[in-house]
Amino acid sequence: MIIIRMTGGLGNQMFQYALYLRLKAQGKEVKLDDQTEYEREDSRPILLWAFGIDYPAADKEEINEITDGFMKFSHRVRRKLFGRKSKEYREKGYDFDEQILKREPAYFTGYFQSEKYFEEVKEQVRRSFQFSDIIWGSIPEELEMRIRKYQAKIENESRMPVSVHIRRGDYLENDEVYGGICTEAYYQKAIKVLEERFPSAVFYIFSNDTKWAKDWTRGLDREEGKFVVIEGTTEDTGYLDLFLMSKCRAHVIANSSFSWWGAWLDPAKEKIVIAPSKWANHQDRKDIYTKEMIRISPEGEVLCLQN
Repeated sequence: MIIIRMTGGLGNQMFQYALYLRLKAQGKEVKLDDQTEYEREDSRPILLWAFGIDYPAADKEEINEITDGFMKFSHRVRRKLFGRKSKEYREKGYDFDEQILKREPAYFTGYFQSEKYFEEVKEQVRRSFQFSDIIWGSIPEELEMRIRKYQAKIENESRMPVSVHIRRGDYLENDEVYGGICTEAYYQKAIKVLEERFPSAVFYIFSNDTKWAKDWTRGLDREEGKFVVIEGTTEDTGYLDLFLMSKCRAHVIANSSFSWWGAWLDPAKEKIVIAPSKWANHQDRKDIYTKEMIRISPEGEVLCLQN
């Protein structure tokens, strides 16, 4: 058996589920551990249900069996004498680790943030991540009306609709890892690149700080209606942002798995995706990038331009 430990928000959960699909396609028995990371009161919500996904969850006994985590006295004594016999394997670094596709039995921990993990089942992943109508049943009618209005505007837009993800909040608190990457210069250059290709483009701004986003767009000196700040969603309804992002036809993503998926779920073959040239400070994450991505540095320099 293989158990994949789920962790993080929706974007990370999607990478972990995509790996699950790849391992299942190899004929392996695979379950997800949705308990260990999500039992805390401050844990982020599991949102895979928004796609109508029903996955096999590992129970406590299966998790303890594969990680040698039983707390009975006899097990503690044995571990003290002979060491722990855990099948846990942590993804090496942040790039594609081929051992993840080879080891069995195993308890995998990691983020698995690369298309390389699921490239062979890409179409199955895309089918699995189709939003279910159940997303409307758990939100107030007023919010549904707001999101459907945004959806209609994006889908019927005569001009190029562009998603722009600006992540603040927790990223500001972890500045050592994520700071200085998606800078003002990054966003300004990304918008300029897209305006040169699509002069009448409309930019839909997704952020966990909408007040800041509104103030920021006012200072960009563009005509009225050029920027639309998406409002009304929260951490618990983040799937609605992802749903709207996927309806756009060009994307400016943050160094975030959330907007990575927002762009990836856009099925258009000729889509344009602009990404920051580095994903995290002091970490090499080259395998997070897909072939179509245009990369822009924190200084606003285009480093990799799509043909």
